[in-house]
Amino acid sequence: MTQTTAPRVRTLVLLFLAAACALLAGAGPASAHAALTGSDPRQGAVVDRAPAQVSLTFSESVSMDDDSVRVLDPKGKRVDDGGPTGTGGTTYAVKLHAGLPDGTYTVTYQVVSADSHPVAGAYTFSVGAPSETSVSATAQAAGGGFIGGLYGVGRYVSYAGFAVLVGGAAFVLACWPRGAGVRVVQRFVVSGWLALTAATLLLLLLRGSYTGSGKVADVFDLGLLGEVLQTKTGAALVSRLLLLAAAALFVAVLFGAYDKREDEERRDLTFGLAVGGTVVAAGLAATWAMSEHASVGLQAGLAMPVDVVHLIAVATWFGGLAALLVALYRGPADTPVPTDAVRRFSAVAFGSVVALVVTGTYQSWRQLGSWTAFTDTRYGQLLLAKIALVAVLVGIAYFSRRWTARLADTAAVVVRQRGKARGEREKAGAKASGGSKGSGNAKGTGTSKGSGNAKGSGGSPRAAQLARQRAAVDAARQKRQRDADPHRFALRRSVLAEAGVAVVLLAVTTVLTQTEPGRTQEEATAAGVSSTAPSTPSTGAVTLDMPFDTGGQDGKGLVRVELDPARVGANDLHLYVEGPDGTAVDVPEVKVALTQEAKDIGPLPVAPDHITTGHWSASGVQIPVAGDWEVAVTVRTSDIDQVTVSKNAQIG
Repeated sequence: MTQTTAPRVRTLVLLFLAAACALLAGAGPASAHAALTGSDPRQGAVVDRAPAQVSLTFSESVSMDDDSVRVLDPKGKRVDDGGPTGTGGTTYAVKLHAGLPDGTYTVTYQVVSADSHPVAGAYTFSVGAPSETSVSATAQAAGGGFIGGLYGVGRYVSYAGFAVLVGGAAFVLACWPRGAGVRVVQRFVVSGWLALTAATLLLLLLRGSYTGSGKVADVFDLGLLGEVLQTKTGAALVSRLLLLAAAALFVAVLFGAYDKREDEERRDLTFGLAVGGTVVAAGLAATWAMSEHASVGLQAGLAMPVDVVHLIAVATWFGGLAALLVALYRGPADTPVPTDAVRRFSAVAFGSVVALVVTGTYQSWRQLGSWTAFTDTRYGQLLLAKIALVAVLVGIAYFSRRWTARLADTAAVVVRQRGKARGEREKAGAKASGGSKGSGNAKGTGTSKGSGNAKGSGGSPRAAQLARQRAAVDAARQKRQRDADPHRFALRRSVLAEAGVAVVLLAVTTVLTQTEPGRTQEEATAAGVSSTAPSTPSTGAVTLDMPFDTGGQDGKGLVRVELDPARVGANDLHLYVEGPDGTAVDVPEVKVALTQEAKDIGPLPVAPDHITTGHWSASGVQIPVAGDWEVAVTVRTSDIDQVTVSKNAQIG
């Protein structure tokens, strides 16, 4: 049985690497966490005269530099004048050169969202009439390539290191205080500290290139590093390094003074270490909470402490589980993990699961916003995978608790049997000593001295060698006795299975933190703009411009209807209302109806939802058959002023 220990641990390591590589490689470039929800001019728009500026509106605040937004003419020459100027954190504008000729212009942008992830995209608009262009309206590389992959690995290692450091220390303090003196447990917790420190330094060096050019040479640019230190993410990484210095002191005390104390003194020190360790762990978790998803969006003030609790619960469960696995497989035979420690960890793990369920439910509601986002967005699909893995993990943990209970029963029986055997040996020894007293005295008077002289004269190295051999034999015997318990063997297997699932779950969680939240993705889709794909209009889209005049005050304007992909089946409909000067305006009500008179179909009513100023949208508009369809729009500008305008379009 002992010969299979190393292969199993190697199997877990291989699973760890395979899961990390597969998931991180499949993630590709980091998905945007802020979406482009509006622009002026809009994507695909054809304007009569060149605009004075181009403005972009995002779903959350973003940070920009002077080169974040570019506007290129059909030949690829820049026509923007100066850097972008912000108006409130979510809308930025860049001025254009005066007197731009007719043609198709390309707008590209690359910014950093408030939750630290790079956002890139591109779209086109035309002045006068569309023209050929040499510029490809595809998204710039943001967070991809070699630097992006390396950054993703750094994030995974930092999460794993945090879990090992916090969970391993919590396992020692709360479950197995004597484990502070076990060398493999010490090395395990220290390895977590080293991994988290190294990963944090790596992320700090890669940050500038990751959010910028993606070039390896920029990793060593000290000027770029200085700019990173002035950002929210840079400050969080530096704070994490400072807290790791405090964590190093905590680890030194835990495996130094704490281990050398007697039981009574150790109890007094446990409380202080628990308080200090909790503060340091919460501070480390806060460096993620204050710089990523939780720091932006709905209820950020509540989401950040919830995220801290979530991270600590994950670390306590996963890290403690890994520490238990190491102790069960690699711990010395003379210091086995006691049953009480396993039972205490089972209770701690149960509390962690409860905390994960509560905080995870809140985070899911906050990041998804609707039930459909579970299946319609990549974030929701990854979240479903995470929930399934957690369910599997809880199921395996249930069997571990059963083996723990049986292990406790077995331990009690073994203790009674050993006590009985010890009593019988002592009784037999007493009888033997009473019956051979004279023989013992003779032995003591005759050979004892000579034997002692022989040892002292030249048997010292030989005695040391024999002592080491006896110790090795005793250790092997104790290990065989320990592993002979079938319940302990079953517990080790179930803990190994738990750890394997936890490795994959941690990888899924890492990818989840790099994925655009479902709520943001749905907002971007509703606005007709995707932050993760090129913004070029579909070739099958139909655009209808219909002037209207309701006859009342401010009753004139233009309504534009875009139907995409203008084919049989489900279509996306976008409706825009503009005033006489071309600016977007809101009206009290708009209605759309589709009619095909040739086949006596319709009118089919469509009720679009209001998205933003002058913009309504409806998804899943069903066109039953191909043909010539009349698109009628009713615009109401006051309580009594309304008009219906219509145009025909060939669909399908």
